[in-house]
Amino acid sequence: MIRLTDTQSLILTAASPRPGNLAMPLPKGLHGAAAKKVVTLMIERRLIEEVEADLRQNEPLWRETGDGHGTTLIATEAGLAAIGIEPVVAKAMAGLRKPMPEADAAPFSPRKGTKQAELIALLQAPDGVSIADISAVTGWQTHSVRGAISGQLKKKLGLAVISKRLEGRGRVYRIGAPDEWPSAGVGRRSRKS
Repeated sequence: MIRLTDTQSLILTAASPRPGNLAMPLPKGLHGAAAKKVVTLMIERRLIEEVEADLRQNEPLWRETGDGHGTTLIATEAGLAAIGIEPVVAKAMAGLRKPMPEADAAPFSPRKGTKQAELIALLQAPDGVSIADISAVTGWQTHSVRGAISGQLKKKLGLAVISKRLEGRGRVYRIGAPDEWPSAGVGRRSRKS
């Protein structure tokens, strides 16, 4: 297992719930030569990597490269694994920064064996999944499914879990942006599932 300093651990822990696993902004008080030293060592150890910043999304910059471009830092799967974040969760979070794969791209395949991985895989279905379907697959009660979606996935991991009432199916949930849903069969939003 990789040994981390307190600062490295703090950077990776802060990056874990952010969309795309953004490691920026760095912790307060870490700047200048100290920040450069920590970041350089973490890049060498492949705990974080430097990528082009999406300025349209107002991503914080690590350094400017000129002509209105710059780079930011993201935590890698190895970095997140070093603080105990499962690879399936790391992939799901990193996927929020990248564009959604095209229909002919290989589907995301989480590591089998954990309920969280199973739940994330169910929520990645393009047409969404109902609470009853999730309960049937996981064996959880409906209130536990709602709690896992709200607490674990939305709040703790920062995943964008959206829901919509579809005609003939009721309320369905999925990971993604609201504008990705088909517009047919949409009804009024209610608090009941």
